[in-house]
Amino acid sequence: MKTKRQNKIIELITKEDIDTQEELQAKLMEAGFNVTQATISRDIRELGLVKTTTQNGKYKYTLNAVREKESITGKFSAILAQATHSVDFAKNLVVVKTYTGMGSAAGAAIDSMDLPGVVGTLAGDDTLLIVTRDDETAGKIAENISALIGQSKK
Repeated sequence: MKTKRQNKIIELITKEDIDTQEELQAKLMEAGFNVTQATISRDIRELGLVKTTTQNGKYKYTLNAVREKESITGKFSAILAQATHSVDFAKNLVVVKTYTGMGSAAGAAIDSMDLPGVVGTLAGDDTLLIVTRDDETAGKIAENISALIGQSKK
């Protein structure tokens, strides 16, 4: 439950400008997570969230810049590992199959890793598409994710 909740937090702060713990708590409750303020506070600390200034001068929660630079072995890999059940690639495209509702969280995790050679991601409900600059990068990313989730090579 904790991983799903933290994945949802990442998804929410990626899509929306959330500036208070109370607002985050309300959004989580709307999504079906019954959480206390203490739980929200602990999740914020564990995820390394920080408040940054938006273009209009307001504040919002974002992933810490240090966390955004983590490699595939960091906190985001744990999120990715929990969300993913299989991965494959063709040419410069990596297709990540996730559990229902986890596609966006997996996409946010990949985006936050700032992996070299990744052009972008496109997330659905249960699938994540990673577009890379070349076939070699796609193969390496697929291999890393496969190892992360314990998927045997085909």
